[in-house]
Amino acid sequence: MRRATTRRSVPVLPEGGQERGLHSGATAPYNPLTSQEVDRILAAAIYLLAESGVCFEPGTEADSLLSTAGCALSGDGIVRIPADVTRRALETMARSVKLWNRAGTHALDIDCHHTWFIPGMTCIKAFDPATGEPRDSWWDDLAMITRVADALSGIDGVCVTCKNVARSDAGGEIDEFVCLVENTGKPLFYLCEQASSLTKVIDMAAVIRGGADALREKPYFLQIVTPLPLSYAASHIEQIIMAARAGIPVSTGTVAIGGASSPITLAGCLAHCLATDLAGMVLAQLASPGAFCIGSSDVNFMEPATGAIGSFAQASLGDLAVAQIRRHLGLPSLTSIAGSSVARRFNQDAVWEISSIMMQAFFSRPATCHYLGSLDQGLTYSLQALLMSNDLALLLIKMWQGIVVDDEQLALDIARDVGPRGNFLGQVHTAQHCRTQVWNSRYFWPNIPLSNSDRADAELFDRIDTDLHRILAEHKVPVLPDEIAEQLSALNRRQATAA
Repeated sequence: MRRATTRRSVPVLPEGGQERGLHSGATAPYNPLTSQEVDRILAAAIYLLAESGVCFEPGTEADSLLSTAGCALSGDGIVRIPADVTRRALETMARSVKLWNRAGTHALDIDCHHTWFIPGMTCIKAFDPATGEPRDSWWDDLAMITRVADALSGIDGVCVTCKNVARSDAGGEIDEFVCLVENTGKPLFYLCEQASSLTKVIDMAAVIRGGADALREKPYFLQIVTPLPLSYAASHIEQIIMAARAGIPVSTGTVAIGGASSPITLAGCLAHCLATDLAGMVLAQLASPGAFCIGSSDVNFMEPATGAIGSFAQASLGDLAVAQIRRHLGLPSLTSIAGSSVARRFNQDAVWEISSIMMQAFFSRPATCHYLGSLDQGLTYSLQALLMSNDLALLLIKMWQGIVVDDEQLALDIARDVGPRGNFLGQVHTAQHCRTQVWNSRYFWPNIPLSNSDRADAELFDRIDTDLHRILAEHKVPVLPDEIAEQLSALNRRQATAA
């Protein structure tokens, strides 16, 4: 295992617990690549942009921004970005940002030292609460999932977990933002297809924050832009420019599928994904130097036997490698496949995959894990999968605290007094520290039905489902102030009238 060679001091909260979300310092990430391999993959991505190019749909402001910067534009939308333009963008871009909750009282540090857990994203189906069968998702599903995410202590922000399929237009996208605002007080991760949707959402976020300048000072949401591999549509171009200039943090990245939309090999797919990221990052810096716009492409691969997304070993290594490359650049990795599964239902297959990939995040250290609760290759959302992912997120948070080595923890005086045949059960030291590094799991360890406990037999799904129904019955979302709610409603009505 190649480990980081430097360790940083770990900030400690007044009550003695580790800073929320912090993974850096106490333990080290896993780096599967040598520094020379990292440099070579980065050089390949920059070469692709300069020699092969990237598609920017013609007719947007990007044409003039790129041309003025010295890029070569062809009539069919192919843009070749010189290496020095790409490297200059990497120098000017912001490498961290604070993302604030609805009340503006608490922020997530989006950087290389923290990991945040987010449910998502944009599934088009959900499991019907009455029948347990998958069906097209709608507004009520998004509201319910968001309320549950608001209740979970391991979940740090909320994304558009599922779409209101019946309303797949700009108005529907704006309404999805309102749904998030009304059902959680946590920071938001938003995405849309229509640039006009983002315009209205920025206006709404400014109302919530108290003005455009206040929103720039304390961003309420991070905009996720989802181009195709090496191809930016006009809507995505406009979103990047608009968000960068408004001070809205941006994540731009594709879901590449090695063997289909990118090379099948690990190194080739990595270079392809990074080239897509870099192109969007260049555009953001040309529009607004110093903006926070970070690449976040997912490295996926085709399963040769089925043609579907799969190839677990490749995808896992790719996830580790892309996080290392971004870390090398000092950039947070705003993506991870953790918390998702290709399984159609929350069953043994899903439990295995979610468990495996969540534990991988201990080593990869992404800034955000965005897919918690997503099943069936991103098509169907599962609240049971979300609750299990939340439990595993709390495990990772505990493990990232690492091992403290000092006199109190070594306990040599106590060990000497008790002696080699002693019993430590009655020691005050044991009582003081017995829960210091314990994972208080909601569903495992003390909650597993054991032969030496009095817990009745209950399958994992049933244990989680019982907890889910308790949350739905008991959790209350922080109320949105009436004045702000009225202003958002007025903005939404004007949008509907204009449409």
